[in-house]
Amino acid sequence: MKLAILSRNRNCYSTRRLCEAAEGRGHTVRVLDTLKFSIDLTQGEPELFFRSKVLSQYDAVLPRIGASITYFGTAVVRQFEQMDVFVGNSSAGIANSRDKLRCLQILSKHHIGMPPTTFVRERKDILPAIERVGGSPVVIKLIEGTQGVGVILAESTKIAEAIIETLQSTNQNVLVQKFVAESRGRDVRAFVVGDQVVAAMRRVAVGNEFRSNVHRGGSTERVELSEDAKHLAVRAAQIMGLRIAGVDMLEANEGPQVMEVNSSPGLEGIERCTQLDIAGAVIDYLAAQVDFPEVDIRQRLTVSRGYGVTEIRIPEGSDYVGKTIDESGLPDRDINVLTLYRDTSVIPNPRLKRTLEAGDRLLCFGKLDAMRDLVPEKVRKKRRPKVKELPEEAIEAPAAV
Repeated sequence: MKLAILSRNRNCYSTRRLCEAAEGRGHTVRVLDTLKFSIDLTQGEPELFFRSKVLSQYDAVLPRIGASITYFGTAVVRQFEQMDVFVGNSSAGIANSRDKLRCLQILSKHHIGMPPTTFVRERKDILPAIERVGGSPVVIKLIEGTQGVGVILAESTKIAEAIIETLQSTNQNVLVQKFVAESRGRDVRAFVVGDQVVAAMRRVAVGNEFRSNVHRGGSTERVELSEDAKHLAVRAAQIMGLRIAGVDMLEANEGPQVMEVNSSPGLEGIERCTQLDIAGAVIDYLAAQVDFPEVDIRQRLTVSRGYGVTEIRIPEGSDYVGKTIDESGLPDRDINVLTLYRDTSVIPNPRLKRTLEAGDRLLCFGKLDAMRDLVPEKVRKKRRPKVKELPEEAIEAPAAV
């Protein structure tokens, strides 16, 4: 495998370990500074230049995109995707995970456990928002902060209000999040590679510090996660479109809760804590996946005229409940079920003999006109407001100013 690692610092621990792991397994690896690329766009031939020279062919790319270069970095990754090169993390996944609000918005739709969170802009909305997440104390977070920077614990409502107003006055976007008291000063980092958690560590803050980041002096200890916690971490990474991710979770009384998903997780802290070859696990995964580059399924499947991708929900009382996919008549209507979502389970490429249940969600590809009839009438009405008829009398033009 010929591997490119996108990194601005070839000497940092994570990049060095990934290079060592790749070379030790007989792969060819090169570290490429993300900002040294040029992106050329021509009809049918997306191309990349590196230091003004045409980039040679690579089998796989592992992005290590820093927060300060997210826009350009994701553009470079996206170009690799258009060139059908396998990328460790998708450009969309990196962009989505980098924004804490966008990350939680995406996860919230998929029944992922998370601390109650709110986002407000108007001053009058601050106090009601704090009450909605359970009242003080609350955690206030900058949307694009990293390594614990921009994370503040407000012990009272008045302090929280003052902090939020101050940050908003400097045009900072902030989240207000419930403070999970039982996990004060502790969280768990699960390192996800593909569809499994390869390592996990608990981070514990020092003294009265409630932020447990290693960069803030927090200590670490190896931890064996429950199957539920592992499943949650893997699902969170997959939903975000990330194959390699650090998923940060709080150990709440009601179960693990995801705080954020990191698309460029550091290796130093977790490798030294767990004594596991995590860099090797990443390289082995990339080597096994190079023949399956990222495919934007909606982009590819919707280029056919009259066809598209949509999600069909099976409500209570539907005629489809109790029938198999085959008996439902969907295949006869040229509608293919790509994936079935049932509660927290994901069933890819479900068999035609799979029986449908109330609450199922079907990701389908087929004729748009045929699928439109399957959207429940109430939903269609909400999405399609009635167009009012124009008055018969002409409307007088406003007088010139």
